[in-house]
Order: sequence, then structure tokens, then C-alpha cells
Amino acid sequence: MMKTLFQAVAWAVAALAVPAQADEAAQMALGKKLFTTTTPACALCHTLKDAGAEGAIGPVFDELQPDAARVTRALRDGIGSMPSFRAGLSDAEIAAIALYVSRASRQH
Repeated sequence: MMKTLFQAVAWAVAALAVPAQADEAAQMALGKKLFTTTTPACALCHTLKDAGAEGAIGPVFDELQPDAARVTRALRDGIGSMPSFRAGLSDAEIAAIALYVSRASRQH
């Protein structure tokens, strides 16, 4: 009985993990797309190897490796010469870019 209960719980946990992984993959794909296509594109100013971006104005994300909260703040509020993207991007789009930059910059 206990073994069956444990197996049922293990299957339930595994089933919950699959949608979360699929959702994260979709968010990463959206973030990468927005990184390269938002106007102006993040890739225009920033370097990020995963995106094939070699911008020379903003920080090199592969070196800086910012967390998602830092990227979110920069996108919403602007920082230095970078303008705010609050008016042009939804909260969901900002979150997708932030997730993408934070994860992709740590892949090397």
C-alpha cells in the first residue's frame, strides 16, 4: 500500500514538472526572440553569445551574468544610457527577456 502511494505521488510530481519545463522553454524562446527583435533590439547594444549578439555599448551579459530581477529593473526603469522599455513591452515580455538573459548568460 505504501509503495503504491509513493509511486502515485512520484507520478503526480513528475506530471507537474513537465508543464513547468515546457512553459520555461517557451519563455526562453520568447525572451530570445524579443532580445533580438525588440525596437531597439537589446542585441544592438549588448553582447550575449547565445543570441549571437555583439553589441558594444551596453554591458557584456556573458561576463556580467545578471539575475532576472536586475534585468527586469533595467528594462522597466532604464539604467545609464539605456531607456525604459516599460511603455513598449508588456510585463510578460519583460519577464521573458529577463529569464532569457539571466539563464543564457550563465551557459558558458
